[in-house]
Formats: sequence, C-alpha cells, structure tokens
Amino acid sequence: MSGAPLWLYRAALRGGLAVAAPLLWARDRATGKARPPLRHRFGRELPEIAPGGLWIQAVSVGEVEIARRLIRELGGVAPDLPVFLTATTATGLALARRSEGGGVVVHPCPLDLGRPVRRVLDAVRPSALVLVETEIWPEMLHQAAARGMPAVIANARLSGESFGRYRRVRGLLRPLLEPLRLVLARSDADARRFAALGLPEDRLRVTGNVKYDLLPDPEPLPWASRVEEWASGRPVLVAGSTMEGEEPAVLGALASLPGDLRPFLVLAPRHPERFEEAARLLSERRLAFVRRSALDAGPGEPDVLLLDTIGELSRAYRNAAAAFIGGSLVPTGGHNPLEPAVWGVPVLSGPHVHNFREVYAEMTAAGGAVIVEDAPGLGRVLREWLEDPTAARTAGEAGRAVVEANRGATRRTVDAVLQLLSSASATDR
Repeated sequence: MSGAPLWLYRAALRGGLAVAAPLLWARDRATGKARPPLRHRFGRELPEIAPGGLWIQAVSVGEVEIARRLIRELGGVAPDLPVFLTATTATGLALARRSEGGGVVVHPCPLDLGRPVRRVLDAVRPSALVLVETEIWPEMLHQAAARGMPAVIANARLSGESFGRYRRVRGLLRPLLEPLRLVLARSDADARRFAALGLPEDRLRVTGNVKYDLLPDPEPLPWASRVEEWASGRPVLVAGSTMEGEEPAVLGALASLPGDLRPFLVLAPRHPERFEEAARLLSERRLAFVRRSALDAGPGEPDVLLLDTIGELSRAYRNAAAAFIGGSLVPTGGHNPLEPAVWGVPVLSGPHVHNFREVYAEMTAAGGAVIVEDAPGLGRVLREWLEDPTAARTAGEAGRAVVEANRGATRRTVDAVLQLLSSASATDR
C-alpha cells in the first residue's frame, strides 16, 4: 500500500486542495453554504470515546441514514460496542447528530491526509473502519492497514459509470483497495464490479441493500394538522430533495392541472443553502406559502409549505397522495424513492436515477414508481393519479410491497461486521 499509487494520490489530493480550498471558500460565502470547521477536518478538538469500537464514515444524508440503521441494529446485538460516526457534509452531520448518545460519538470526517487521519485513529483507537457505500479513502485504508485494523465497505455500490472510470486505472487502484478485508455489496452486479477491479472474491459478500430496511418513523410531525387544515380536503404532493432547476418544473406541472385538481404542495429543497432561492421563486410566482421555520408568519391559507428544515422529510411523505423525488429531472442521479414507498405513497421521478438504478428498476416493474422525462410528463401522470385516487393507492401499495420483499440487509451486514471483528480479535490473541 505504500507504493507509487498512494504517493500519487497524496500528491494529487494536496494539489487539489490547494486549488480548491479558496474557490470553495468563495463559493460558500456567496451561497451561504455551511461546512464543518476546518480545524475539525484536520483532526483537531476530537471528542472522547471508549476504544475498541467501530469508526463508521458516511459522506452525506443518504450514507448517514444507512449508518444510523446499522447503529440501531448494533444497539440490539452489541449494545456495549462504541461507535465513532463521521460525516463529510453539514447536512450529513446534522442528521448524524440525531444518533449521538448511548455510545455513539459524532464528528466531522477528517481530510484524507496522513496527519488528520492519524490523529483520529490515535484518539479513537477503533477495532475496525467501516466505510459506507462508495467511500474509498486511500489514506484511511492505508493507516488502518498499518495498524492491523480491518476495513470494510458496507452497502457497497459501484455504478456502471463509476466502474467504467475505475477500470481504466485499475492498475493504480488495486493496491489502494488491498487493505479492504471485506466488501459487503448491495447486489451481485456490485460484487462483480469490485471483483473486476482486483478485489479477491473471498473478501466479497452480497448482503443486500440496507436502504430497503427503512422503517416508517411513527413520531408525529408537529405541523401535520396544520397541513391538513391548509389543504382543506385537497390531496398533498410532496416534492422532496429537489435540486436547482427542479422547483420551476414542479410548479409548472402543478400550474398545468385544472384548478379543482391542484394539490397542496410540500416543497423540500435538498440543500439548506437553497431555501432562500426556493422562497424567492414562490414569491415571484405569487404563490401563497409558509415556511416550516416560521409557521405562524405566513398567510392564513397557503398553497405551499416550504420545508426549510432538516430531518422531517421522511415523515412528511406519510399523508401524501403522491411524491416527486428530486435530483432526477436534472442529472444529479436521483435520491431515495423508498422513503415515500414505505408509507405506500406512489413515486414520480425524472430520468436521472442512476444512484438508485436497481431500486427504481424493481419499483417501476412493480408499478410503484413512474419515470417521466420532463415537467409536462410530471403533470400528465400526476393528473392521472389525482383523477383516479384508487390507481394511485394501488401504485403506492405496489411500492410498499417492493420494500417489504427486500428487507434483511441491515442484520446481515451487522452480522458480517461483528464476525470480522471476532475473527480479528481471535487472530490478535
């Protein structure tokens, strides 16, 4: 692992940071985007945690949600195992901190440089490193291997696009992957791609997709009754995790509907720094709206709730007649359609869903999700469901059945990690 590929990676990362840091700082100042303090990214001001546990690293909201499910499962089978959970983005950290307590400590992910990673490992002294999904950090893997600490990728996924890029440099990538003791893949296809990059097959296991183990959160939303009052019998559409350019498409689709079919809209932009942009758009369209953060400051009879908070979207789907999942009308790759599906809510998405390709393949085949190409397509399918609520409910139940049929990956993943810990402990003895 200490050969030329690692040194090339280190040089590229340092050079990239030198160029990117001032640009990111300027962009964050312009957009209002928040990032974790730099001193934390350098492994400073680390919290206290008992040694011998797991270091779980997740990038953003989707990966953190997987980590939280693994942590909940661990709490049932290994309640005394300490967990150090790190996340990269501010939104991921905000969600991660909902898991803090009871042996779980949350901190920003260190930069993948030698000194920051060593500081974290010295302070945390974990027994294993668990990276979530497509997290491949060569310095972390190298430092873990240098300490004889096993490294795992949980819910490992490798899309066809990423595999194509990695395959072109697999000679350089293979030694960087060498420290991985176990890759727990979501599917046979993911496992085959990792094997094609040079990972030995005895280190590969297909455990399924943890995202299917989503459970409906029964905690009531404090504003659910207000939405019911504002909707006044109208159906509710939740447009979740929308990206730049998608809010106009959603509003355009709604404007194309006859007045008696227009639903009440819950609009949830993906990133907090875009809340103001969404508010300006609603004002420009002269739509009566209220912010979640200021429920009593809006008009008495709004048509839109702007969900400008973090952590409530998955429960917002509960009483929806339909859901649009953002990041899909623009080439972002799509976000999680299972959050509405678990409530039996039918799903609409644009064509860019490669981040959840397998999930959408199952859901569209079952009739629980419909892929549209543009705003007119969104309006057309939405109108069909609003005119025929029975068909919409049937589609929603089909999506829920897909979720139920694929459960169990969380337990299989946790069992595999604990087995690896036990084997590593026995080897040390």
